[in-house]
Amino acid sequence: MNTDYEGDITAQGDRMVVNGLIRPNVGKYNDVAGMTIEDLKTVEQYLDITEADYVAFYVRNIETVQVAGALAAPATLESIRALATSTDTFVGATIAASASSLPQVNVSGLPTSVAKGEALLEAIFDMMEKLDGSDVPAGRYVVVSPTAKRYLMRAPDVANAAALGEAGATANGVIAHLAGFTLLSTTAMPTGVDILAGHKAFTTYASQFTDFRSQPVEKYRRDQIDALHLYGARVLSFPGGKQPTAPNVAVQNSEGLVKAAVKWTA
Repeated sequence: MNTDYEGDITAQGDRMVVNGLIRPNVGKYNDVAGMTIEDLKTVEQYLDITEADYVAFYVRNIETVQVAGALAAPATLESIRALATSTDTFVGATIAASASSLPQVNVSGLPTSVAKGEALLEAIFDMMEKLDGSDVPAGRYVVVSPTAKRYLMRAPDVANAAALGEAGATANGVIAHLAGFTLLSTTAMPTGVDILAGHKAFTTYASQFTDFRSQPVEKYRRDQIDALHLYGARVLSFPGGKQPTAPNVAVQNSEGLVKAAVKWTA
């Protein structure tokens, strides 16, 4: 997803307006008729800040929690991880709701882990073909569930790409760079989705995070620490693709986002 669109976020319910581009038409030029000049067309889309997540806890001795600094302290670090998981779950569900569906991948009858991995890799190739047919640009991603990752890592093409790929390819959740995709895994996959592929240009995200604050609690020798995260996400139109039916409605069956479920057991 991208964060190309900025605005002032102060509260849940805020709305940002994104002007998406509609691809210009191509005309045939000749010296008699010349050129027909058209107005550049845009489509208005709303990015609503729908989510407001917070963490809040008491600390009896603020110094012991913040010995290594606010973000490195155990309590605040775990809070950041919890907020990040909540955000990832929401954004993933938003993307999946607008993605085009491919047929379920059935690996339940396959006898070996390698065979299951090859079947999952074939599904990723199907997604590659789908995105190629929609002229989705380079810089694509594919995200898989931990179970899908387990079997994909047994597929020789993925195992070799992970071992022999560019430096750092297996860092920060990246499994490999393969078939034009950055292949990643997350525990925050949307419900009913095991493979999700796309391009960041088709999804936008905006957020405002308030720094952790601490304040004394009246009557008690302890402090309250809290933080608030405001955010929202939506699937956008692409210049040459489907357009939303209304500014507050995300694009459905986006040609730039593809998902699939996997049947694991018979």
